[in-house]
Amino acid sequence: MKVRVNSKKGLKASLSVLVDKKTIQKKLDEKLIELQNKVQLKGFRPGKVPPQVIKNQFGKTIYGEVIDGILKETSAKAIEDNKIKVAGQPKIDLKTFGEGKDLDYTIELDILPDVKLKSLEKIQATNYEIEVENDLIEKRLKEIAKNQQNFSDKKEGEKSNLGDLVVFDYTAKVEGKSFEGSEGKNIQLVLGKDLFIKGFDQQLVGVKINQNKSVTVTLPENYPKKEFVNKKADFDCKIISIKKSIEVKINDELGKKLGAKDLSDLKNLIKKQIKNQYQNTLETITKRKILEQIEKSHDVDLPENLIEQETKIITQNLKKEEIDKNKNEHNKLAKSRIKTGLVLNEIGLQNNLKVNESEIQNEIQKQIKSMPGQEKMVMEYYQKNQNALASLRGALYEEKVIELIKTKIKLEKKTIKTREAEEILKKISEDSKTPRSSNTKKKHKKTKIIKKK
Repeated sequence: MKVRVNSKKGLKASLSVLVDKKTIQKKLDEKLIELQNKVQLKGFRPGKVPPQVIKNQFGKTIYGEVIDGILKETSAKAIEDNKIKVAGQPKIDLKTFGEGKDLDYTIELDILPDVKLKSLEKIQATNYEIEVENDLIEKRLKEIAKNQQNFSDKKEGEKSNLGDLVVFDYTAKVEGKSFEGSEGKNIQLVLGKDLFIKGFDQQLVGVKINQNKSVTVTLPENYPKKEFVNKKADFDCKIISIKKSIEVKINDELGKKLGAKDLSDLKNLIKKQIKNQYQNTLETITKRKILEQIEKSHDVDLPENLIEQETKIITQNLKKEEIDKNKNEHNKLAKSRIKTGLVLNEIGLQNNLKVNESEIQNEIQKQIKSMPGQEKMVMEYYQKNQNALASLRGALYEEKVIELIKTKIKLEKKTIKTREAEEILKKISEDSKTPRSSNTKKKHKKTKIIKKK
């Protein structure tokens, strides 16, 4: 193989590659011998089909596969030998090829820029530690207890009230006729929650056990049988039992019922949950501020093809009018993502950061634990979807880089209460309402880490 660098200027390069016909013929012969053990043709024993017969039958296909393999192998080696960091997919242009001929082609390349890292010492950010107030824990505990409603049977003769659980059977008719799904057994409704059909609950207030009660309602827009939508339905209800709500006691038993050791342990779990909710959101904000400063402090030339690719990703779900209207914003966002990603990748390279297989498997296991009953689905998703696996690896790599950056910048550690956290989040929410393309706003700081090969 002979390689010549035609040009290498800025972020563009052009290589010429010549593979002599003897090398190609050798590859073709090796392919024919390989196929000899696999091909089965009528009149020949398995493994005994002459190479020339195979060539006569499948010559064009075999030649195409061999040339394709040679192109992949030789182009990769030409790029590697010339130490070119490729941005995007190389473009190959065949000049001469054909059986009995040399293979002559050119490779047109976009090159990743050299990134000169600036000092990170001037970057400033705040790392928040959340202190959860006891009254917030107690409030959340009461809400949990309220949602754990217990009921006890009312006596015969006692009427139902709002908040009671009524159990009943029913038959229904529309315009005097029964229909599919017009019967129900042991239906349970907590009166006042209006979770069945709008207005149904109120008509069961005041009923008694063993009473028959007629209820008339209008079937809703989302009723499965479209022909009955907005029509009056008459329900004949037989009241089976009525249960009154019992206030759930906040004690160790409640803690055990909810999977904790006792009440104290339940409070600690609630505290941890509240803390994580605020902590995770504030960490995302801290990360965004760090990335914004990194982008502003670096100057990087960007390959046009990467900008085009990223812009397509950003606008893939938008209508043409919105794409045209916000073209400059989308272009600016694409550049921001790529530039930040290149800088982060360079920081990772210079600090020899890597994501190993055990870290990827640990992250997958975390996802599996958070989705009980769907373990097989999660595993198959990553086993069959290489893009998802690559995306996961990229996310883990980025987090490693961000954590490293935090050790090199002016990172103020600040402990705040949840009320202060609410104020910070409120201010950021108001700031984000600055008029801008909604798609751009949502995706503003999602970085695009591009690995140098």
